[in-house]
This record gives sequence, structure tokens and C-alpha cells, in this order.
Amino acid sequence: MPIAEDPEPRPDGEEPDPFANLVLDEEFIKGASVKEQSGRTRMLAARWKKEPPQPTEPWRLPTAEIRRSRFGRKAKRVDPWGNERRTRRNWQTPVFVLLTIAVVAAALNVNGLHSWYQNSFGTPGGPSAASAAPSTQAAATTAPTSAPPTQDPKTPTVAQPWANSPAVSWSSGADGIQLPQAQAVGVFSQDEVAKQLQQAKDFMVAANLDPAALAGGTPQQALDMLDQSSLTAVQDGLTNPRDGHDGAFLFSRFNPRTAVPAVTEVKVQGQMTFEGDGQNGSLVHADYVFVYAVVPGPERFQPTPSAGAPAPSASGNAQSVALLALDPTVKVTREIVRRTVDFRFYDPGHFDVEPGKVHLKHWFADRGNNFCGAHDGYLEPEFRGEHRPSGEPSPNPGQSFDPYDRTKPGPGDGQCGTITRS
Repeated sequence: MPIAEDPEPRPDGEEPDPFANLVLDEEFIKGASVKEQSGRTRMLAARWKKEPPQPTEPWRLPTAEIRRSRFGRKAKRVDPWGNERRTRRNWQTPVFVLLTIAVVAAALNVNGLHSWYQNSFGTPGGPSAASAAPSTQAAATTAPTSAPPTQDPKTPTVAQPWANSPAVSWSSGADGIQLPQAQAVGVFSQDEVAKQLQQAKDFMVAANLDPAALAGGTPQQALDMLDQSSLTAVQDGLTNPRDGHDGAFLFSRFNPRTAVPAVTEVKVQGQMTFEGDGQNGSLVHADYVFVYAVVPGPERFQPTPSAGAPAPSASGNAQSVALLALDPTVKVTREIVRRTVDFRFYDPGHFDVEPGKVHLKHWFADRGNNFCGAHDGYLEPEFRGEHRPSGEPSPNPGQSFDPYDRTKPGPGDGQCGTITRS
């Protein structure tokens, strides 16, 4: 059998060679414990000894780069370097939305848009904002503290019947009679007082605003509301009118031969109050001014009928002028009537009353711009520039008063007075 030879002994005192048995193969290289640094690493290490590097934020993916604005209400997109990305704003969309809203609003309020355009720019040949119709004044609920102001001087016509009049801003018709808040009075409850106020208003409307009565007819609607005692006294003033007992003191009627309403509108302003009347029940006070626009009728006014001529009938079937035939430029005259009427509502527990009827305690009227000496049961307006027949008496100037001023009592004597404005 082969026998291995023993290694040769090392000479005495000689250090062993560390690289004697070293084999420089791949296994030796992988097992090395110390590795040589690259040239860039050595260069950076030398530089950082003098200038240490500044700390930097950790790198993030570009798709995750989103910066939150203050309070975190809105996210802002940024680029990989932290700069805010600019986005293109779409300004057309909000503009189109606003235009759409404006068009829809204008379509829903065509009249309001037209009024705005008229007031702002006017129309060729038409009224501008300066000449626009005035706003309607609310109906009065309390007594006035001063007289209405004077308006700019204008000539009233069929088209503008209230020019140069405080009534231009008043309410029209029944809207001008505003009822006070009802309260319990004496033996009457709140509901009963409210019913009494409504009855008083209905009578004032029927007595002063009924188109048939204004044209000269009998004020039948108002007559049907009265109890028997009041009806007897009122009918006498209609069938047998005379000085001091004239139906025109309670009812507004125009003699169709001498005056015709120019427009159907009637301006109204006034006040209604109520109070207890002890054992008698309650009292309702009505104080209103009615303004009528009229034009001359087919005949001139005559204070007394000529011999053999029939007196005007209460039915009012005389000739009239059609409103549609009036030219808008025709001048009109205003008759201003201030009526004061007291209604008494008796206690049904002490008096024999007619249910649903009203009782008149007192009534009177101051007629502004009315012929003196006219006691025929009609309102007889005086027209400017009218030539009276020879021998006809001139109106008595009498006491001067403002027919629109309700802070002061009117003449109240049934005599003719001179109005300071119409």
C-alpha cells in the first residue's frame, strides 16, 4: 500500500509564511472580511469630513405627492419637487349657470322685468322713471296728524284723473276702508264687534261706491241694509230732497244730465273707530273722504227746474255718456266728499232690534267743488269755465277749507264753502 510522505520540518527560528498555502480562488474572494471602497465613496467621505451633508426629506412617489391646504379643506396636487401644479380653470361653466338662472327668473316675472326696464330706461315716447305711477298709500287706520302735501301742478284728464291731487296715492274703492282690530265692548263680544264693523264698511261701500248709484240710480243695496226707522228718514231725503234734508248728505249720486263719472275708479281715505255706548250698546264712527273724477253731462246745471219741467227721477234713467267714448285728453273735474256717519248697534237684551240691519244715528257730508243751492238729491260738481245762464245765482264763497285735510272738521253747516284745492 502506498505510504504518504511526512512533511519536511521547518527550520529552527523561521516564522511560518502566511501566504504559503493561500489559494487565490473565487471562494477566497467571497470570504474576504474587508472590502476595498470605491473611488467615489472615498471622495465623498473626504468631502463630508469638511462639509457634512444637510438632512433631506425622504423621497416619495410622484403619484402620492398631494399637499393639503390650510384646515385640510381642499387637496392641492404637487409635482415630485414639491411645487404646486397649476390647473386650468373652467370659467365658462359658472357664467352659463348664472345666465340660465337669470333667464328663468325673468321668464317667471315678465311683468316685473318690464316694470324695471320702464323705470330704468323708459321707452321712446313713453313715460320715464320720473313720471312713473306713484305707489299706492296704505289705507288709514289712525287719525292723520297733518294735511296731505301739495302735488306738482298738472291738469287732470281722463288718462290722469288724480293729477295734482293728494288722492293720487290713496287706495281705490273698498280697499280704502280699513277696519280696526275688533275688541269686546260692553255687552258685545269681540266677534260681534267685528261683525258690526264689517256691516258699517259694507254700508259705506254701497252708499258711496256703487256704480249704479253713482250713475244716478237708487242706492238700493245701501237701503236694504237699514232698519225701518233709518230707512224712513233716508227715503224722505231721496224722494223729497230739500235744504237740510238732502239724500246727497248720505249717498254719492251724480245727476246724469249734468255730470258723468269719467272713470270707474274712486279714491278713498279715512278712518273707522268704535266705542261702547252704555246700555244702548255700541257706536261705530266712520269718517272718510271720497274723490270722484267727472265730466260735464249733456245738460248744464240748473238750480231749480223750469216751470212744467219734471224733476230728476231717483231711478237715474236719464241720458248718460259712455265712458269708452271719452277721449283720454279730456279734462276732468274732481268732486271731493267728506262723509261722517255714526252707526248705533243696540243691545238686543234691552231693545227690539232687527237682526242683520244697521241703525244710523247721525250722518253729514261736506261737498267740495259742488254747486251752492243744489238740493236735488245729487252731487252737482262745478266745472271750470262753464257759462251759467243769465240770472243764475253765483256760488256763495262762504268759509274756505281744505277738503283733503281730515285733521280739522269741515264747515259742517250745510252751507257753501270755498275749497283751497281740488
